[in-house]
Order: sequence, then C-alpha cells, then structure tokens
Amino acid sequence: MSFQAPPTLLELAMKNLLSNEALAISVLQQLPTEFFPSLFKEAFKCRYMKILTAMVAVWPFACLPVGSMMKVSDVMILQAILSGVDIMLTDKAHFRRSKLRVLDLRNVHNVFWDVWPGVEGLDCSKGTLSQKHTGNGHFRYAVRRLLKVVTDFDLRADLDEEQAYLLHWAQKRKGSVRLCCMKMSICVTPLDIIIMVLKTFQPEYIEELELSTNWSLVTLSHFAPFFGQMRNLRRFHLARIYMNTNKAVNTLANKEEKCAARFISQIAKLNCLQHLSMNGVYFSSGLMIQLFRCVKSPLETLSISLCQVSQSDLKQVSQCWRFFHLKNLNLFGVALFNLCPSHLLFLLKNVGDTLQSLELEHCRMGDSHLSALLPALSQCLQLTRVNLYDNDLSMPILRELLQSLTNLSKLTEEFYPAPLECYAERGSILVDKFARLCPDLMDILRSKRQPKKVSFGTEFCPQCFQRCVYDQKTRLCHCFS
Repeated sequence: MSFQAPPTLLELAMKNLLSNEALAISVLQQLPTEFFPSLFKEAFKCRYMKILTAMVAVWPFACLPVGSMMKVSDVMILQAILSGVDIMLTDKAHFRRSKLRVLDLRNVHNVFWDVWPGVEGLDCSKGTLSQKHTGNGHFRYAVRRLLKVVTDFDLRADLDEEQAYLLHWAQKRKGSVRLCCMKMSICVTPLDIIIMVLKTFQPEYIEELELSTNWSLVTLSHFAPFFGQMRNLRRFHLARIYMNTNKAVNTLANKEEKCAARFISQIAKLNCLQHLSMNGVYFSSGLMIQLFRCVKSPLETLSISLCQVSQSDLKQVSQCWRFFHLKNLNLFGVALFNLCPSHLLFLLKNVGDTLQSLELEHCRMGDSHLSALLPALSQCLQLTRVNLYDNDLSMPILRELLQSLTNLSKLTEEFYPAPLECYAERGSILVDKFARLCPDLMDILRSKRQPKKVSFGTEFCPQCFQRCVYDQKTRLCHCFS
C-alpha cells in the first residue's frame, strides 16, 4: 500500500492564490522573490495565461529559462510569455521592477529550476553561452537595456506557427530586443526564408550550424555571405552536397566549382570553429584541399562520413597543425583501402596525446593497412572508444591488433570486425567459426587487461540488416535465430 505525501503549506498557498486570477496578479509586486519560480511552474503547468504574462512582466531574476519547460511547440504559451515582455518594455513601473535580461526559449535542461532560487542576480545562462557572448561587451544592458531572447531554430520546408510568431514579434521590436540563435539546423529550406531568418537573428551569434539542404552549388554560394558572418561558430555539420562530375558538361562543372569555392572560402573567417563534420559531401579533391586549408583554428573533432577522400586530401589533413589536437576522428565509409596508409599513420602519430575517439568503420582496410597503423594506434593512450567494424582483417592481424592495444587502459568501448575466417567464399557467415574464434580474441584482451564494452561484429546480413555480434556471448542475426 502506497501513501501520497500531503501537500505542503506552500503548495496549498500557491494553488489557492492561482485560483483567484485577479488577486494573484495584484499581489505579484509584493510577492517574495523566492516564491516566483514555484508559482511560475504551477501557473505554467495549469496554463494560467494571464498570470504567466503578469509574472514575466515583473520577473525578479536576470534570466527566465522558460524553454526548458516547453517540451513541445506551444504558440499560446509563447504568446503569453512575449506579452509579458511587451508589458515590461513599455510600462515604466514594470520596467523598474523586472530584472529580466535573458529570455531563454531553448528546450534544454537548465539548472535554474534545480537550485534554490532566492539568490539575487542569478544568471541561469552562465555556463551555456560562450564566454565571448557573456564577457566581450556585446550585451551592454546597463547602457542600452536590450533584452536578449535566446533560442534554437530547426528550419524545415517552412516556418511553423511558433517560429513565425517569434520572428514577427522580434522584427517589430528590434530597438529593444536582440534575438539570438545558438543552434540552427537548416534542412531543405528555401533560401528566401533562410535569409529572412538570418536578418532577424544576426548570424554572428550562431554557435552551431547544421546545413543539410540538397541545394545546388549555385544556391550554396548565395548563402556564403551569411555563412561568413557566423564568426562565433563552434560546430559545423555539412551534409548532402553534390557536384556535377560529368566531364561532358565542363561549363556547368566549372561554374559549380567556383560556387563551391566561394562558399568554402568563408570557412577562413570562422576563428572559433572546433568541430567540423561532413556527411555525404562530394567535392572535388581540389575543393577538399581548399576546405582543409581554410580551417584557421585547432579542431577537436573532424568527422568525414561517406565522402570521397583522395590521397592528396588525406595528405593535407596529416600535415596541417590545426588537426594535430583532435579528440575525435571519424572516417566512416571513407575508402581507406584505396589509399596509402602513410598519411593516416602520420596523423595518428600527431594526435596520439589527445585522441579520445577513433571511428574507422566501413573503411574496408585490409591486413597490410592496419598493420601499418598499429605502431601509432598503440600510442594513442587517451583513447576511450575505437570502432573498426567492416574492415577486412584476418585472425592473425586481429590478434596482433588486440595485443598492441592492451596498454590502452582508458578504453571503454571497442568494436572490432569478425575475422575473415568467419566467412565463406561468397560472403555468407560461418556461424560455427564465428562462435569459436571471437571468444579466442576476447581471451587475448582479458589476459592483458579488464575490457569494459567489447564487441566483435560481422557484416550486416543482406536479408535482415542485422549483425552477428559477440560481446561475452554470441548473438546471431535474425536469419540464424
């Protein structure tokens, strides 16, 4: 039998106050500061719109992280919140009472609601906005008293109702409100909508950008000037960009090359860039080299997935000091079996002191390629994750690999391919050999250290699209179950 704790006196007082809308609004000016967060959460949960509006107008803290409470799009709540901001900005009495400087609409957890709220001047945005944004004089509230409205924007084919309302509201209040987008995702969005959004947000405040549009390279070049204004960009993910490689249409190809080069050149302006990710980007080798040369700041993450990478491209990366402090290197689906391993070996030697995650899945490397990399791999002492699935390695080289990595004590996740001996001539899985050889490989690791999460996996089954995996016990794909 379970018992529900009786409501506290504070909870009873809040519910009683909220039941009388006129009374609740009239006493907000006299309400102790420490009551505001709890009362606001209750009014939010019960959708007392007029009370929410009134509370925002006299909010006694520097930041209101209301986005962490808005788990789904809710234009009515947004209207109530922004109506409170309007009152604060236009009514002198409310303006003097309110300490609000940051309205945070991002749907992310915020510590403000977890800590005791009675601390004067609590800045709930601290630790989530970059130091450059909080300390370099961009936001001179004491002089200009601009309210900063912070949000993330996920742009699809068109604006949703909440996005359209926020943009229209911000455009009419440019003199008193600064709308800042920290993270923007653009997917199959018409360029005219994007330009309108960026003119409202100001690109220099964007810290994370995901660009996955299926645009032509001509359209991408039109986006280039706005991209170059994103001076505080830390994370950039570029996906689904294709060039016309048909040599029969040289005029078009040359035009596309120039358009792509115009966009890529803007990367040289991104002095804060730390994480660069490309997925399904098909640039010519010359453009890839230009892209790598344009990177001006030391990167922590370089992710190149399902892209065409040439020997010259890999050489450029391996010789550039801006890639010598990588913590995460991902080359998923890059055809390393076609490339000489010397450049990747040189890169791994240079990142040995910093590299924490190495993803070389589906690179189709053979024994000779991996054997060449072993001396450098064994010196990556900070590695916590290594993924070598879908490489063509024999039992002897896998034994050598595991013995070489036994001194990597920080490894917590390890993914290795099943040995070639587990496959028949046409690629079908020999289940008995898989079940016998993988435990032998696991024993090599256990004899040297205590592995945490280790898996040996086959290729994906063409029928059920599952792997056979050994991770302490044999797990066969659905076709063998």
